[in-house]
Amino acid sequence: MKKLFCFCGGTGRAARRPERASMADWCVFCPIARRDPACDTVLLYSDDRVVAFRDINPSAFRHYLVIPIEHIPTVNDLRRNTEDHQLVSHMVAVGRDLLNRDAPNSEEHRFGFHQPPFNSVDHLHLHCLALPFMPSWRQVKYTPLGPLGGFIEAESLLERIRP
Repeated sequence: MKKLFCFCGGTGRAARRPERASMADWCVFCPIARRDPACDTVLLYSDDRVVAFRDINPSAFRHYLVIPIEHIPTVNDLRRNTEDHQLVSHMVAVGRDLLNRDAPNSEEHRFGFHQPPFNSVDHLHLHCLALPFMPSWRQVKYTPLGPLGGFIEAESLLERIRP
């Protein structure tokens, strides 16, 4: 969905899981993850597995994205294994630390992912939200839609991929 947003990319574990690298050559988030010198996105956090930055169209008081350096298209590409579970757990821990640092007094912190076809960029990204939503109607984008998908809370995804 909306693949027009994707125009650059990287590699990753393509030899082991080729489906994970299939969009990498088109992905708008891959240059950020690679810390491409031509990319002007300010990183709030980076390590050997993930980077974090501000959402360019924030929906809450604080709205950060945490993405893996490896190109993984969506939550549907995650498997029930230790490696993927640890990656998502690490993404949540990074997001939680950033919001605790930058928005300790917000109403609530929310962490989750949009599921296809409701994701706007095909590179796995965790939404880290310090509420309130701004404007309040944006909360609709971050609501689970049952069998239709929509937004999945990080804890629910972790349960789904627990080895």
